[in-house]
Amino acid sequence: MGVERTVVAKLKQLVTLGLLTLVAAVALSTPVSADAAQKKKRSTAEARQAQAKPGVRRAAARPTKRVARVVPERPSFGQIAGLRATDDDLSLASSVALVVDQDSNEVLLSKNSDAVLPIASITKLMTAMVVTEANLPLDEKLAIGEEDIDTEKGSRSRLRIGTELSREEMLHLALMASENRAAHALGRHYPGGLPAFVAAMNRKAAELGMHDTHYVEPTGLSSRNQSSAKDLATLVKAAYDVQLIRELSTSPEYSVVVGRRQLQFHNTNRLVNNPTWEIGLQKTGYISEAGRCLVMQAKLAGRKLIMVFLDSAGKYSRLGDAERVRRWVNDLAPATAASPAPATSSIALPELDPAS
Repeated sequence: MGVERTVVAKLKQLVTLGLLTLVAAVALSTPVSADAAQKKKRSTAEARQAQAKPGVRRAAARPTKRVARVVPERPSFGQIAGLRATDDDLSLASSVALVVDQDSNEVLLSKNSDAVLPIASITKLMTAMVVTEANLPLDEKLAIGEEDIDTEKGSRSRLRIGTELSREEMLHLALMASENRAAHALGRHYPGGLPAFVAAMNRKAAELGMHDTHYVEPTGLSSRNQSSAKDLATLVKAAYDVQLIRELSTSPEYSVVVGRRQLQFHNTNRLVNNPTWEIGLQKTGYISEAGRCLVMQAKLAGRKLIMVFLDSAGKYSRLGDAERVRRWVNDLAPATAASPAPATSSIALPELDPAS
């Protein structure tokens, strides 16, 4: 019995000792864990403060990959028709080109000149013809309205809704800066409204013998405004006889007062500021269906020439084509003066009524 009591007592001591050891271990481990957590917290706070200090370089974040949305350019009508594959001696970038002597109707250069294509803002030359022939007051104030907003292409304009300018100012901006809202407002304020104005445009085209030409609106934003280079040469010749159109289309820049603001506009054709050019009339145009377009009347090598360039692919290629023609005509001048060149083809540009 004494032995058994001794064994039980020993066991109790061992259990008690084990429990005390376990409690001590737990007690010792708890401050260590708390201390580690506190140190971690302090290190995180210090890192944040260091990043906030100026001059401390932060770790570069991983670049986020962005997938650019590529919108393919809509092919022009000329491109679809295969006109851009046509070769010519001057390696022009325009699918369509025509250079005509204004006085003799001699054709110096022709490339797909019968092709009927969208003409973009070249349309505004006919808009100007109808406005000037209507003999409406040029000082009459016209207002830009909601109807003048471009819903065809979504193009922007610096002329806000409610802007009031004179008819002449609207015409100036339409011809020089190719302002679409100004051109649309001119048509909308025509007697009988826009339908009557478009009818007058087509009637004038028929009077001039422009049988390949059709208009549906006065800005050129619609691809249904179409013509040929031959017809446009006729239009340039007719528009050149109107002094106001000559002056406004070749104006380098123009400013208008809109409320408390003064807006400065510039010519869309940079050649008007080039001293090597003597331009009597010009108009540019662009929509994707038409490509880059340009018509001009200019004096080169002592001759008044009408130039038409349609469906040019690059932003500046139509101007480059005009420069190629200018150099080519100047190079031809000495040879032509020495010995007259053989007769070339000509197109019949209708004689214009001096009163028109």
